[in-house]
Amino acid sequence: MTKVDLKRKGRKLIIKIIFLLFLLLIWWLLYKIHFWPAWLFPSPRQVFKTLIKGFANHTFIWGILISMRRLFIGFGFALLVGSFVGFLLAKVKIINETVGFLVLGLQTLPSICWLPLALLWFGLNEKAIIFVVIMGSIMSMTIAMESAVKNIPPLFIRAGKMLGVQGWQLFCHVIFPAILPSFITGIKQGWSFAWRSLMSGEMLFITLGLGQLLMIGRQLNDMSQVMAVMLVIIMIGIIFDKLIFGVMENSVRRKWGLK
Repeated sequence: MTKVDLKRKGRKLIIKIIFLLFLLLIWWLLYKIHFWPAWLFPSPRQVFKTLIKGFANHTFIWGILISMRRLFIGFGFALLVGSFVGFLLAKVKIINETVGFLVLGLQTLPSICWLPLALLWFGLNEKAIIFVVIMGSIMSMTIAMESAVKNIPPLFIRAGKMLGVQGWQLFCHVIFPAILPSFITGIKQGWSFAWRSLMSGEMLFITLGLGQLLMIGRQLNDMSQVMAVMLVIIMIGIIFDKLIFGVMENSVRRKWGLK
């Protein structure tokens, strides 16, 4: 990494820190002028004390672990099945004409609508929440894969075939690299849908998890806990975006000469 890159990253970091301090200042000012009652709008200090307490007594740690377990299982299934179905939609005309419109219709259905069915089919257990996560993200992954495959430049396919690449090798060396930029964007979108579905399920289902910790804070009128859990959810999202999806995107961009 060159000195110019280090200076650029350092400048971006300073800008982000200043912006966060500015948000904290606005938060503190709203608390001081009593724009809302203190029990509805706690101070930054109260929220951070609750945040530290939640990690110290392991409540937040267990909530994170349980929620992430459900998320990985549900989103992992949605990623595998949705990618396979999306590829078939892009390549098989009869499937596209029959299953395609159904996928588009189900994509518009809010994930929370699946919860009553999940409770009736699976009961009050872990499977119900995982089912909601799957249904909340699988359509997004299907559409992402379909769009990525359909947007492959035909020239790439023709060039590969002219070089003697056929069948599985054509997929591994031509199709898969070509769909990666669009597909990674689809994975990020599917991940966000899975997060929202998980929180919806946990908030309405009595079981330990970040969503349920939010509801406990609401029921106890403890807004500092609600806001502390919201900060945890935001931080998890930022960490995954920067350390996983961001690294994947940067790697693909470098290979394609876009960075």
